Amino acid sequence: MSGHSKWATTKHKKAGIDAKRGKLFAKLIKNIEVAARTGGGDLSGNPTLYDAVQKAKKSSVPNDNIDRAVKRGSGAEAGGVDYQGITYEGYGPSGVAVLIECLTDNKNRSAMEVRTAMTRNGGNMADPGSVSYLFSRKGVVVVPKSDGVDEDSVLLAVLDAGAEEVRDLGDSLEVVSEPGDMVAVRTALQDAGIDYDSADMGFLPSVQVELDADGAGKVFRLIDALEDLDDVQNVYANYDVSDEVMETIDA
Repeated sequence: MSGHSKWATTKHKKAGIDAKRGKLFAKLIKNIEVAARTGGGDLSGNPTLYDAVQKAKKSSVPNDNIDRAVKRGSGAEAGGVDYQGITYEGYGPSGVAVLIECLTDNKNRSAMEVRTAMTRNGGNMADPGSVSYLFSRKGVVVVPKSDGVDEDSVLLAVLDAGAEEVRDLGDSLEVVSEPGDMVAVRTALQDAGIDYDSADMGFLPSVQVELDADGAGKVFRLIDALEDLDDVQNVYANYDVSDEVMETIDA
């Protein structure tokens, strides 16, 4: 996951200054609506909503937009859409396994758009279950590095809260836990006065495919095409890219 995380982090920075900002906002708002519909509009009683709101705030989504999304999702304001979650599976270039999470109000449209993006970028769809067994669902909290916040201090804060490991992603740290322990991990960081960027459920691969620059470029183009789709919320892939290859691609 390290290569994917680094790439995601790099793109997250770019998202704030380019045309993808609008798409990012829309996806974060959709997450808030779904969380509010599922668990109610009270942030203190709905950890999923709390995390969705925090992530939106960290990404500079205006508070008015966030408040309206909570109200729409919880039914306090009209205009909410009944989004359904669906996960597609497939293989990308170099045999990389890909999981695509969507939130949609039209499954047929989502399926067609995902299939088109896959086939145009060297990938192909796979049957349900044929790819997902390569991944484990985990809680992932991303912590930005800063003065006094390093791997040791984060590890110390989360060790007793159920964290499994802390991974160094360069500019940030990734705290991995079982899904049921993520709220405890996030709370432990807050109690220790450590700021975090996001707390999400995600899929981490159990087996990784090492990519060279050519393979990585093709896989990144596929992921870009998938993430560009309005219905796609998250894309997970089981590749690993070394720092040397990343430098070659960045250059």
